[in-house]
Amino acid sequence: MTGLAGRHVTFGEADMADHLDRLGRAAPDLHACVDPERARAWARLAEADDFKDDFGADGAGGRGSSYIRAQARNLTARAQGIHHLLSLVPARTDRRPAVVVDVLGGDGLVRRVADARGLTGLSVLTCDASPYMVRAAWAAHCPALVQRADRLLMRGGSVDAVLVAYGSHHIAAEDRAELVHEAYRVLRPGGVLLLHDFLVGSPMETWFQDVVDPYSRTGHAFDHFTREEMGGYLTKAGFESGEVTEMADPYVATAATAREAELELGRYLLDMYGLAAIERRHAADAARHTVELAKSVFRERRADGSLESFSAAYDPSARSWTCTLPRTAVLAIGRKSP
Repeated sequence: MTGLAGRHVTFGEADMADHLDRLGRAAPDLHACVDPERARAWARLAEADDFKDDFGADGAGGRGSSYIRAQARNLTARAQGIHHLLSLVPARTDRRPAVVVDVLGGDGLVRRVADARGLTGLSVLTCDASPYMVRAAWAAHCPALVQRADRLLMRGGSVDAVLVAYGSHHIAAEDRAELVHEAYRVLRPGGVLLLHDFLVGSPMETWFQDVVDPYSRTGHAFDHFTREEMGGYLTKAGFESGEVTEMADPYVATAATAREAELELGRYLLDMYGLAAIERRHAADAARHTVELAKSVFRERRADGSLESFSAAYDPSARSWTCTLPRTAVLAIGRKSP
């Protein structure tokens, strides 16, 4: 879930060679999908381009350290949505694991959720434009590769699924069509593109505009998607079958008491989005303030017109409370003909 705004970072051919060597040793099946010439060419361009990294270390002007801390604190916060996305990856007929390119993979959250939930039959390659995030993914034992979303380094027809989720709005509007074209190129026949984000006008957009942008250490001024935009990308890229639908993708936190679960949710959101200004202003009450802000924003309209809002539920078998903030994501599903 990373973008290219923030501190300038260089990444060159020597770095790419090191990543590819490590990938070859750790995951030969994933390494075989990479086009080495594309990788070398992109590394030369990145070295000359001096791109920016919003998700570098906190001390270097990014918010990557706090993002990693959030995932370590609560691996299951977004697990429901991740599980649903991975359930849409088609199984291979030869019984080999389906190769999933997690384009905005950050520190490997999707792969770690898949492992924690026992989702078999998947081989996930964590990719990101941020070298800091990719190093963190390797540290979490997730095979990873630095690459841009609109310049995929995979061979044509080499992967079973391309997942673009949890940060798609960071991709500039002028690069989105190329991203979808690239996904079509690298997919095997029968493969699927899963393009996930949040709609213009959604509570998630409000959260980014009213909370993350003013209070995060990096800001957050990005354009979200419309249904028509997403569907248009699928058609123009050549996907023979495509649909744009919605899916539940809540934030969740669990603890021994309802109050503790609420505060865990607040702390997760503080770290997830690097809300440094809230921490400075509210100190020990920052988590409480953040979850109260989130409660006021994340109110989803159901089909019957009623509102779905923050909830807390007790599980007597686990003797724990689970607090949930509802979110509805939009999902474009492009299927390449077999």
